Amino acid sequence: MSQTSDKTPKDAEKSLFESPPIAEQERMVEAIIFAATEPLSVAELTKRMPHGCDPAEALVCLRKRYEGRGVVLKRIGDAWAFRTAADLGYLMLKETVEQRKLSRAAIETLAIVAYHQPATRAEIEEIRGVAVSRGTVDLLIELDWIRFGRRRMSPGRPVTFVVTEHFLDHFGLESARDLPGLKDLRAAGLLDSRPFGVSADTPDDEGDGFLENAGQSELFED
Repeated sequence: MSQTSDKTPKDAEKSLFESPPIAEQERMVEAIIFAATEPLSVAELTKRMPHGCDPAEALVCLRKRYEGRGVVLKRIGDAWAFRTAADLGYLMLKETVEQRKLSRAAIETLAIVAYHQPATRAEIEEIRGVAVSRGTVDLLIELDWIRFGRRRMSPGRPVTFVVTEHFLDHFGLESARDLPGLKDLRAAGLLDSRPFGVSADTPDDEGDGFLENAGQSELFED
């Protein structure tokens, strides 16, 4: 006697596209991010994984599994990547460190963009009290620390600048909201008490002046 199936066409379709167990989805996300050369967003993970997977849920589980490990799963803006645990960073230091110091103009411009983004060139100049040279902005864009944002809905439709995920990754931040307060920076010796734009011996038009404060150069060295 032949047995008839109780499954309806909808049940059969659901069974055909049934998503893998969450543990298997974790392994998939782990493999994809581990092999990636740059942080990946949930949308990018969704494209690579089988139909029906939920990479967002898998990321939550995977992040918990890596807590306390030597390598942690870290959120960088809207993307995710594996990074060395912060307390083990000293093991990765090289004996020889090449320092690239930014000019005072570049550091002030970067700080204004980071704390006031999205910021227009006119707003940066108003806060600093001096004109911003094209070379300063071009340098920060070349370093991939700032990028063009949306145009401001105001007369002239000026472009705005925002910090990049590369900037967040470099300083170990999830978002710009995690930036330390100005009081914290001054207390740590990373900012001096002089207001922006007040620099007696640092030219801005060429962007070739360098900070005398060692703490500032450490914070922004590349």
